[in-house]
Amino acid sequence: MPVITSIEDLRQIYRRRVPRMFYDYAESGSWTEQTFRENTSDFAWIKLRQRVAVDMAGRSTKSTMIGEEVAMPVALAPVGLTGMQHADGEIKAARAAEKFGVPFTLSTMSICSIEDVAENTSKPFWFQVYTLKDDDFMRRLFERARAAKCSALVITVDLQVLGQRHRDLKNGLSAPPKLTPASIANMMTKVQWGLGMLGTKRRFFGNIVGHAKGVSDPGSLSEWTSQAFDPSLDWKRIAQFKEWWGGKLIVKGIMEPEDARRAADMGADAIVVSNHGGRQLDGAVSSIRMLPQVMDAVGDRVEVHLDSGIRSGQDVLKALSLGAKGTYVGRAYTYGLGAMGEAGVTKALEVIHKELDVSMALCGETDIANVGPHMLYVPQGFGDPTVPL
Repeated sequence: MPVITSIEDLRQIYRRRVPRMFYDYAESGSWTEQTFRENTSDFAWIKLRQRVAVDMAGRSTKSTMIGEEVAMPVALAPVGLTGMQHADGEIKAARAAEKFGVPFTLSTMSICSIEDVAENTSKPFWFQVYTLKDDDFMRRLFERARAAKCSALVITVDLQVLGQRHRDLKNGLSAPPKLTPASIANMMTKVQWGLGMLGTKRRFFGNIVGHAKGVSDPGSLSEWTSQAFDPSLDWKRIAQFKEWWGGKLIVKGIMEPEDARRAADMGADAIVVSNHGGRQLDGAVSSIRMLPQVMDAVGDRVEVHLDSGIRSGQDVLKALSLGAKGTYVGRAYTYGLGAMGEAGVTKALEVIHKELDVSMALCGETDIANVGPHMLYVPQGFGDPTVPL
């Protein structure tokens, strides 16, 4: 077993062990992938301030996200098709998150169903929904999430229409994967992945097949999915979902101050500054560069979280120091899952936690509650996307 010291180490193993179409699904963005790249690279513009002769004993990264205690302010983001990265992937990721003490967010487009995850975990998890047209399906989806004791609903608001992802189209992405000469040849080289998939019954979208009207197999699923997303989504519709849910609500996909204000006005418990990991609007600004503007707009009214681009504990520290109360990792834990299953997700969390803890200490703080802009050198104009860096 190689020595794993970074998320990049996990990515390299992941690339070798998972079929190309699923690796490309995670490790890509839309169109030219500019935003996908800058989500990560823009963190490098922010520099940490080293402090010395500070008592570093008794450090703590414990915090809360929407009132829930967390071992560190990092949640596992909703990632579709996680159960295709590794057999029973959502269950394994949820277990790792539970044991580590961080939230797990299950995607509507998961392979393992809400019920599958609930039956195999003991603590509440969060559930992510898209804004779909089918009111009957949505109401029943909320009822299923309540029955599973999900403690928060995460509404994704930046996917009314699907951004074009060239690699997914060229690979013929599907679940289960379509059997073509190219896909068969590639999957034959992924023996461990294949054996895992042969050993599980979970190979379809578990929250949809058998639950949405008329969707009983992959063929009918494809037709339903192509028509399900609601391009007429507006704030009234989001408020309606909030009313139907009745519990804690997180709005994910906020990139502009005005949208942040609208989410705060409607009573969201938290908003997530996110551009969908660069998978929707290519050419958009990175999430970390928009965080300061959103904090200025609503930071005193609603809990602000950050998603997209985080690959290390230092990235987490920088986001928290700019004011975010929580962060999300999607690709980082997916790399671990594809590389080593549940143990890989745990390893990803351990890597991020160690770097967060050590970097915080070297910046002169011992409690995550005390991190702030005093720990950073931020370039002039960083929070203004019209200023080139």
